[in-house]
Amino acid sequence: MFGFGILTGLILLPLIGAAFILILRGEDEATLRNARWAALWTTLITFVLSLFAWAQFDPASASFQLVESKSWMTNTILYKLGVDGISMPFVLLTTFLMPFCILASWETITTRVKEYLIAFLVLETMMIGVFCALDLVFFYLFFEAGLIPMFLIIGIWGGQRRIYASFKFFLYTLLGSLLMLLAIMAMYGVAGTTDIAVLLKTNFPASMQTWLWLAFFASFAVKMPMWPVHTWLPDAHVEAPTAGSVILAGILLKMGGYGFIRFSLPMFPLASHDFAPLVFGLSVIAIIYTSLVALVQEDMKKLIAYSSVAHMGFVTMGLFAMNPQGVQGAIYQMISHGLVSGALFLCVGVVYDRMHTRQIAAYGGLVKVMPLYAVAFMVFTMANVGLPGTSGFVGEFLTLMGAFKANSWVGLFATTGVILSAAYALYLYRRVMFGTLDKPELASLSDLSLREIILLLPLGVLTIYYGVQPGAILDACAASVTSLIRNYDAALAATKTAALLLN
Repeated sequence: MFGFGILTGLILLPLIGAAFILILRGEDEATLRNARWAALWTTLITFVLSLFAWAQFDPASASFQLVESKSWMTNTILYKLGVDGISMPFVLLTTFLMPFCILASWETITTRVKEYLIAFLVLETMMIGVFCALDLVFFYLFFEAGLIPMFLIIGIWGGQRRIYASFKFFLYTLLGSLLMLLAIMAMYGVAGTTDIAVLLKTNFPASMQTWLWLAFFASFAVKMPMWPVHTWLPDAHVEAPTAGSVILAGILLKMGGYGFIRFSLPMFPLASHDFAPLVFGLSVIAIIYTSLVALVQEDMKKLIAYSSVAHMGFVTMGLFAMNPQGVQGAIYQMISHGLVSGALFLCVGVVYDRMHTRQIAAYGGLVKVMPLYAVAFMVFTMANVGLPGTSGFVGEFLTLMGAFKANSWVGLFATTGVILSAAYALYLYRRVMFGTLDKPELASLSDLSLREIILLLPLGVLTIYYGVQPGAILDACAASVTSLIRNYDAALAATKTAALLLN
């Protein structure tokens, strides 16, 4: 596109769609309809282009592919893009979920429609940029710039406490990232470049790795979010519009996990090894504590938000186990969670659009008037629980296998989270779907519309497909994960050898 490669096209296309919507004049219904269709077609074309990128991608190679590189700022910073088996699945997940966000907002967003659509398209550009950037400065710019459209989406189109939630989201994530910026400057001082491919081969001093790891950890831990810096997430989810919650849970949380895989583990292996017990402890606390908190929630969105923190605990646990099962399971869990949690927030949006409340106590007996909805909600609830045959099972099982190999006590305590997730998820489903239909306002509710079926059906199909065909994702990242672990083990072995020679 315009003399650049396919990855640049993926980044530019949403901006072109946003620019087209920006030049539309008027606020009449015809103009708003054109804006909605323009946003939908832009996201669909971007998804198709990502499929072309996948068609050119070789999963058997661990190296970066589809690389584009142009010098910028007197060769100090590179405009460099590329993907490997770790980042490519996240690019596909991003482009896949965006059309669902536009469709989910088709009838519910009625004020400042053009601005809302532009914010989502700009956000898509930033998210794709995070997963494709091969220059550390460009990664940081995309990573931080994504805060702005999400801040506006929550703050303008959110609920009653949207201002509080949007500022809390912005400040939490920004403060952590400022430490990462200092670390990037220190890394440039040592390596003389911000090229990620070069930095991956740079041996940073052991003492320096500790501080660099902590600086990156401050940013990625908040983004995931890990306990105890998770408190911004429930507020952001509750106040965000439905599509905002979908993209927040589906993609934005995954940037933290991606950052750990791309930077912390391969660039600072010694520090990652030393801090692994800390990460294990925080992960286990997140899995158990937030699951217990989810059990007592009365707001459906807040319950799903706390369950997201628990599921991200499995991700960090698997990553720092640093074995093939743990790392591949963590990647799989992130992809699965992006589909399942996004679908659960869409399910909440379905009944909220009809009843304008997310309180669990306001529902009951919906299976009698909304059977299709009950089936869809059941599929995603079972995936959230980790039922075998759904994508949720594969990720949790692999991360637990990896944890048991690294530390059996960590695996044992984390396994209790599987039981707790079944408790809060099934408790929610029972209270909403079953029981007597004794509330008069529920008796007249309509079942899923055609638009809602189009929203939920593909997500349900993929949830089950990836549950029985996990190789579709695991094979894509296998070579890159193997290379990551091999380099990690080699760095640790070299350090031990050097220590023995000194003694």
